[in-house]
Amino acid sequence: MVDILPLCSYPSYLSLLPSIQTCNITNLPENYFLKYYMYHALSWPQLSFIAVVRPPPNSKNSDYPKVVGYVLAKMEEEPSDGVAHGHITSLSVMRTHRRLGIAERLMRMSERAMAESHRAHYVSLHVRVSNTAALRLYRDTLGFEVEKVEAKYYADGEDAYAMRMDLRDLWVKGDKEGGNPSGEGTPAKMKKKREESGDDDAQDEGDEVGSLGKKEDGKEGEKMVKVKIGRALGVGDLVERNEAVR
Repeated sequence: MVDILPLCSYPSYLSLLPSIQTCNITNLPENYFLKYYMYHALSWPQLSFIAVVRPPPNSKNSDYPKVVGYVLAKMEEEPSDGVAHGHITSLSVMRTHRRLGIAERLMRMSERAMAESHRAHYVSLHVRVSNTAALRLYRDTLGFEVEKVEAKYYADGEDAYAMRMDLRDLWVKGDKEGGNPSGEGTPAKMKKKREESGDDDAQDEGDEVGSLGKKEDGKEGEKMVKVKIGRALGVGDLVERNEAVR
């Protein structure tokens, strides 16, 4: 059984970084120093996800949890276009666990985390022009679009597709452009809009929250309520007095 989990869900998640690095070195030509993984893990722990294999029941094997895939992601710290967006630094799945949809799940969970945690407008990535399998995943399955071709992007001189995908549809409902998906704004503005449209329901919404009512002379005060006392409640005569005056 393979679980897809945020890297930060493990209390000692930094101890998993060497396993993530091994997954990278085994499958990809672009490798990084361990401190680069640690930089991602400490700066954006909720954006990177790992695919791990659970240990068998009653197993005492110290090799678990076993990392069989990962996505390393970050937020661009100084975006050149001034728009908050995320970036996929690296994605890899071990050959023993491919064709199980793991890469797609890793990507989708990271994208959603970017949108919900940082309100990222879009996510970007680079991929080799010769990597047809990755292109099918990014373009055909996930919906990325090629923005441009960057010549000799990789160390061996191969070109890269710079790709991106819009994430605003993944923003939390009610968190778009000022708090309301429809842009209607505050409840007071919404009430005014209903009143102007002649909505009958808007005519009987009562006073503002916190109002204690008003006296007849227009001054604010306590709302007066008539209640039955004395014999009407089955008790003897009651003497009314002012407790504030002794």
